[in-house]
Amino acid sequence: MLIRPFADADEDAVVALWRAAGLVRPWNDPHRDIDRKKRVQRDLFLVAEDAGALVGTAMAGYDGHRGWVYYVAVAPDRQGTGIGRLLMAEVEARLLALGCPKTNVLVRSGNEAVTAFYERLGYTADAAVGLGKRLIPDD
Repeated sequence: MLIRPFADADEDAVVALWRAAGLVRPWNDPHRDIDRKKRVQRDLFLVAEDAGALVGTAMAGYDGHRGWVYYVAVAPDRQGTGIGRLLMAEVEARLLALGCPKTNVLVRSGNEAVTAFYERLGYTADAAVGLGKRLIPDD
């Protein structure tokens, strides 16, 4: 298993993985999200590769206050094999190296399996409500 930074040639495989894992939503164009990430902290966009196949992703950012992790995905047939744990460990190590004191993840309401995954990694629910405002529509 190789955890490495995203390369431009990975884009189609990454989007296919995100679709297979159920991460893509109509209001987010995954290609635009990738293009945006390539311009900001590109080294925090990671992929997991096994025997030449892209099997996982994690996208992170650090704003000087805390880190955020998005697009954590593992190929459906490889879920539960430790790939997500490896990706998160690498993301956390990279954020820590930047001096990041706290990392957050957002999990969609009702996604108990993913919430349980993060709880096993030591994440706990914050007493906060996530609010969002779209500045640039993807449609």
